[in-house]
Amino acid sequence: MTQYFAQQPAVPSRRREVDARLRGRSWTFLTDAGVFAREGVDPGTRLLIEAMRIDAGDRVLDLGCGYGPIGLVAATLALRGQVVMVDVNERAVVLARENAARAGLDNVEVFQGDGTAPVRGRTFDVVAMNPPIRSGRDAVRRLLRESREALRPGGRFYLVVRTAQGAKTLAKEVEGMFAQAREIARGGGYRVYEAMKGPPGDV
Repeated sequence: MTQYFAQQPAVPSRRREVDARLRGRSWTFLTDAGVFAREGVDPGTRLLIEAMRIDAGDRVLDLGCGYGPIGLVAATLALRGQVVMVDVNERAVVLARENAARAGLDNVEVFQGDGTAPVRGRTFDVVAMNPPIRSGRDAVRRLLRESREALRPGGRFYLVVRTAQGAKTLAKEVEGMFAQAREIARGGGYRVYEAMKGPPGDV
């Protein structure tokens, strides 16, 4: 169940294509066994994609990108900006790179690594994440902290959580870490939160 959090999935590769319509554009993504939502873009990710605000010049970090739907949609919106995608799963990283190339997007970088480690020292206007809830609360808290650290002052953080998996509890943690936090979308058993990082020195 949680093999997509492993660096190297133990299951054999079984590639397939899945179709999705996101932000008014039709997509075909390559997916594989051992990667999150291999059967198709999951409802939580869809809700996040439709709710997130990405400006044309934004620098965006898709943290835990899987095969890439959030980051690749962001790249079509941040046409004068840059999107960086990170995942611990090597198979997901290969897929995300291939999906970016198939979509003809050249404002995308994809790195393999844990959390924000591959982009340490860089700052972003937006960080978006569908968090790995099944990896445990401590792991998710660490990713929240790392997301905040990666944002510039005034930067935006987007998070989607299944209501039945503790969305409200996690939202309280987000509120404690960011200057502002609010629910911006709800549907299909999921909630999307937007948080904003305060000025330097703000907790």
